Amino acid sequence: MRATIAIDDKLFEEAKKLSPAKTKKEIINLSLKEFVRHKRQEHLAKLYGSGLVDLTVEEVEEFRRDEE
Repeated sequence: MRATIAIDDKLFEEAKKLSPAKTKKEIINLSLKEFVRHKRQEHLAKLYGSGLVDLTVEEVEEFRRDEE
């Protein structure tokens, strides 16, 4: 998908310094991937102890493989 967006220059430069990514596209894609991973973790943390999540170790490992 192509899009024209305004990005905070200081925030982008910080991400560029902290990231192993070499291109703008890589930095943005990595940022989106990390955002999604973080939100999934938050969601699972909220479900922890609620009885709604009953995962085996194998299922957790499968989720981890999907994130790679």
